[in-house]
Amino acid sequence: MSVKMRNKLEQYYHKAKGNKWYGYFAVFCRVTLAIAWIISGFVKISGERFAAGLSHNHPLGQYFDALLNTGYYYTFIGVGQVIVAILLLIPRTAVLGAIGSFPIILNICVLTYAVRFEGTRAATFMLLANLFLLGWDYNRLKTILPFKQVKIEANPTNEIQTNNKFPFVFFGSVVAMLATVVAVNNVMYDIRPGNEPAECWNGCPGNSNPMACEEFCDCIHNQGKPLSKCLEDYEKSVSGKR
Repeated sequence: MSVKMRNKLEQYYHKAKGNKWYGYFAVFCRVTLAIAWIISGFVKISGERFAAGLSHNHPLGQYFDALLNTGYYYTFIGVGQVIVAILLLIPRTAVLGAIGSFPIILNICVLTYAVRFEGTRAATFMLLANLFLLGWDYNRLKTILPFKQVKIEANPTNEIQTNNKFPFVFFGSVVAMLATVVAVNNVMYDIRPGNEPAECWNGCPGNSNPMACEEFCDCIHNQGKPLSKCLEDYEKSVSGKR
């Protein structure tokens, strides 16, 4: 990244830090993430299976079953999530919470996409919120980043300038990004296993090959086969190779 581009980004950053609306959004992201980690963490600490309504033969359901059977490791994960939530809720430690939260939500996001879980949208929203929080604390993180520090031309003292004008462009971009995530998730897979058996079968009438879809659902929810094997059989059925 050129020095000129970094100068512009840092100028925008310092303007945003002085705008109360960005600050409100940062608080919203912190609280939302904290609530999610508290709920998830206490489920694990109490020894209950996460996403209890998820089919046991669903790829993610099998993962949760195996994770539950790891004993105190499962509890350890829950305690870690609650600690991250507490760090996020305390202003002075919020940056540590955002750092600790990032690998957790990144792992969850990749996992949900890998198994075609219906919660991919929510996981993506949480990942984006976490990325915003890391960007919000850029001034505290930039010293550890492998970039040469630059002097901001328009604000050489790095002082935060107060500006309470509502950032329509930013929040419009947020809405557009969320809408894009939803739209892309709706079209990126031609078939999903659904969180429950009925959810999978209910999607078959609208599938291009209803019979292949029903065989896929049976493969996942009744036979409990791996997602990769069921997808392979589905593709063969659709292409007429079997």
